Amino acid sequence: MTEFSTKRRAPWLGRLLATTVLIVPGLILSSAPAPAQQAQQAGTVTFAIAPQSLDGALAAFSAATRIQVLTPGEATRGVSSPGASGRLSARDGLNRLLSGTGLVARFLNDETVTVERVAAQGAVQLDPVQVEANRAATGPSALPQAYAGGQVARGGRLGALGNRDVMDVPFSVTAYTAETVRNQQAETVGEALANDPAVRSSFGYGNFAETFVIRGFPLYGEDIAVDGLYGIAPRQVSAADMYERVELMKGANAFLNGAAPTGTGIGGGINLVPKRADDEPLTRLTATYAMDSRFGGAADIGRRFGEGGMFGVCANLVARDGETAVDGEKRSLLLGTLALDYRGERARVTLDLASQRQRVENGRPVVHLNSNAVPSAPSASKNYAQPWTYSDMRDTFGQIRAEYDILPNVTIHGALGLRHTREDGDYASPTVTNGNGAGTSSRLTVPRQDYASSGQIGLRAEQSTGPVLHRFDVGASLMRTANHNGFEFGASAPTNLNTPIIVARPRTTSSAGVTGEPPKVSEADLKSFYASDTLSILDDRVSLTAGLRQQNLHVKGYNRASGLRTTNYDESALTPVVGLVVKPLKELSLYANRIEGLAQGPTAPTTSVNSGEIFEPYKSVQYEVGGKLDFGRFSASLALFQTSQPSGVTDPVTRLYSVSGKQKNRGVELMLYGEPVDGLRLIGGATVIDPELTNTGNAATEGNDAVGAPRHQFNANVEWDLPFLPAALPKVTLTGRMIHTGAQYVNVANTLKIPSWTRFDLGARMTADVQNRPVTFRAAVENVADKAYWASANGGYLTQGNPLTAKLSMSVDF
Repeated sequence: MTEFSTKRRAPWLGRLLATTVLIVPGLILSSAPAPAQQAQQAGTVTFAIAPQSLDGALAAFSAATRIQVLTPGEATRGVSSPGASGRLSARDGLNRLLSGTGLVARFLNDETVTVERVAAQGAVQLDPVQVEANRAATGPSALPQAYAGGQVARGGRLGALGNRDVMDVPFSVTAYTAETVRNQQAETVGEALANDPAVRSSFGYGNFAETFVIRGFPLYGEDIAVDGLYGIAPRQVSAADMYERVELMKGANAFLNGAAPTGTGIGGGINLVPKRADDEPLTRLTATYAMDSRFGGAADIGRRFGEGGMFGVCANLVARDGETAVDGEKRSLLLGTLALDYRGERARVTLDLASQRQRVENGRPVVHLNSNAVPSAPSASKNYAQPWTYSDMRDTFGQIRAEYDILPNVTIHGALGLRHTREDGDYASPTVTNGNGAGTSSRLTVPRQDYASSGQIGLRAEQSTGPVLHRFDVGASLMRTANHNGFEFGASAPTNLNTPIIVARPRTTSSAGVTGEPPKVSEADLKSFYASDTLSILDDRVSLTAGLRQQNLHVKGYNRASGLRTTNYDESALTPVVGLVVKPLKELSLYANRIEGLAQGPTAPTTSVNSGEIFEPYKSVQYEVGGKLDFGRFSASLALFQTSQPSGVTDPVTRLYSVSGKQKNRGVELMLYGEPVDGLRLIGGATVIDPELTNTGNAATEGNDAVGAPRHQFNANVEWDLPFLPAALPKVTLTGRMIHTGAQYVNVANTLKIPSWTRFDLGARMTADVQNRPVTFRAAVENVADKAYWASANGGYLTQGNPLTAKLSMSVDF
């Protein structure tokens, strides 16, 4: 055995970048004049641009709005503008400046616009007109628009209820946009959700799957939905590059989405919306770098064809490979997606296909405990993995979704999705046996294949009865999953977190199903039927939602060697929902809900007197009240919630196993986002939880905190567009983020816990005109203090936080 030692290749690079992020903008500011500030409010600007040359008028427009205007070479030479005055939107102001010039404006995004000459020979040139309406804005499945600042959407998909505005529903919903993912250089769904105060992430048990903790309850990757369908998302890690929205529904959601495949998501659910072609043509190339030597590239292409852009094609290609900031750890990604869609007057169809391969070599593992003390976290970049460990994850998935307006107020909709997953890996998570980090590790080899199919069909209708407007939703869902896997255990060997020891790949001590194709281990059929009615009065100022979902969970287990069925769980449950929304003011929405979560019930263990008894599905119950404020440019919400989840316990005297235990999470949640003033964007908030264990059957654990559930979490994310730079200079934005997480217990006895931690991230981006092409440069440094900390105790094991990591990217739109 030899001591494991790896040297970080370029720690100076991240520190240099961190210094640059802080100093360079200051140098720019010191030499930049400070133009007079324009009064701006509610998305309008006070223009006072006199008639002059078009070049001068466009420069004044950029100074007033902070929008960069790109013009082809000779288009504006010798052209005069009539000017613009008064309080106008940016689009209207620009259209007035271009009136009669023979030029039109085309917005590439919220920050960049091109001015082009479009008059054909012999044609009559009209004043430019910006068309806002399009086919994308129609239909019950229309994607909610982005909120002010572009970081968060106005709403999201609420399962059976479809896409809804956050102010109209009795639930807490936050949907992060692709713009946020792109600007923060988030590579995974977990990195995108790092902005939310209700969410923390960790690794899976012994592998590298992203596991989430929402309002104190876990959510596994298998229980993430794609465009409303369970069973389609990659099982372990989903690359964020392929999604237009990462939607977070906080709270229990069995009625909305049905029972999750593995029964998690009691504290909230995640829905991912694939990227599709926008109305503006898109060709974007991106180059990326991340410490220590991880390089990548991406291409996003989108086009619409046909009358009114009824046909859309969107393709996304991503490749990344190299060593991370953790010593010796290497990660790679290959991703390809294709989205086709049709937008008709009455019919809408989408087809989404994706293939993702992720590989982790020498990945830093989770840490298990078998000691009476929690070791201090090793240095932030320390890797205690064995060099022969790896995980190779391949996912191919797709879905087709369609809806048809039978009548103007009646729509039928359906979806069908398929996924195939293949995973291979050698894993070796250390088990620490004392507080100085010493312990053992052993090899676990797991070949695995998953097959999943998922479908939905439903009908949505609206009908008025006197002063009451009814919105009916009825439908059914069916999902089938099959898990094939084998295992091979290797001998254990000593190790230490602080001075890791390299050993040869251990010999096999036991195995099953590792030769040939992995045998089937389990199969699950989850089906449900639902119906709901949302009643609204007083022009939607008051609405009540009531619904029921009847669900059946049929899970079968199989012997790896013989293939014979060993277990058969077949139980049903009815999960209701009731929610109330009251809007006393246009800007204020008050709400309350009672909704349930659902998971497969347990089977009494062999150590109990009622061994083998099968229990009904776990039904968790959530009560929530809250309020939401929408000031047009800035939104705030406050929620008070209580969620109770049953658990099985064995009586220490009678040895009778029963479902009498309970985890009860009571909490308060504050969420803030938007652009309260031009150029200043915020996302943040706080979550405070009391995660209490009750009726545990053991005095040593009664009233204790649940494992891996922090009592408080705070987030603050700020973006600031430097207002002092003249329009001739590139637009510069500074970014900062703070993430704080409270202490977490590692065991139910509450004798072991990890301390609280705080992480700071800094960044900057610059948008410039390079040969009439908008080019965006992004730089970020995560964990700028290079703090060593245990990020999570979820599952009763430890996940260490990432070290200082510098990221760079450059995107060019063609």
